[in-house]
Amino acid sequence: MSVKILYEDNHLLVVVKPPYVPVQEDISGARDLLNILKEDLKVRYNKPGNVYLGLVHRLDRPVGGVMVFAKTSKAASRLSWQIREHETEKIYLCVVKGCPDVLKGRLRDFLLKDKVNNKVKVVKPNTPNSKEAILEYEVLEHKQGLSLVKVRLLTGRSHQIRVQMAHNGTPLFGDVKYGFAGSGEENLALWSYQMEITHPIKKERMKFSSPPPDGYPWNLFKQLV
Repeated sequence: MSVKILYEDNHLLVVVKPPYVPVQEDISGARDLLNILKEDLKVRYNKPGNVYLGLVHRLDRPVGGVMVFAKTSKAASRLSWQIREHETEKIYLCVVKGCPDVLKGRLRDFLLKDKVNNKVKVVKPNTPNSKEAILEYEVLEHKQGLSLVKVRLLTGRSHQIRVQMAHNGTPLFGDVKYGFAGSGEENLALWSYQMEITHPIKKERMKFSSPPPDGYPWNLFKQLV
């Protein structure tokens, strides 16, 4: 499997994650992105022994798009700190069913994860083990009963965009788990479009982006053509 590289130096590796490839090894036994990239580094640089590659953030298995990895433990530590302290910016694109009543706004909910069933739900504030989830969104275009939405994550919770948009009455296209009543064969229309970080060594601000794939429902929208 070939993975597109957006940027690489001695400290960072920025790639486009293919949809439906797990970020790291799981019970499915499918080839995972972390090991694919480690194998590629080992071959390209003819490295003996184990190759270090730090995983500093994650994407749900069905989601594709920009991912940043650290090539040294120092870079991993500094990037993890940036993410934890909200010093990075993550922009996603998604296609939702219908159209939000408010075309540009902020969603603030409390989420609780059911780890047994790997599903997240919106709960009342102060619910034990719940976590606050905040995102900002903007409807870019509406066509054929679907809307193209840009989302800026202010917190990084499991399934956050999927759950919050569904709770707002506009589930993501292809997301049967959270309320999209399709055929069950559609791909989830959620894409990690852009990530902005501070280089862990050079301290320069860097922005990486990748457009979603050229297929339905993405190809409905002129903004992506």
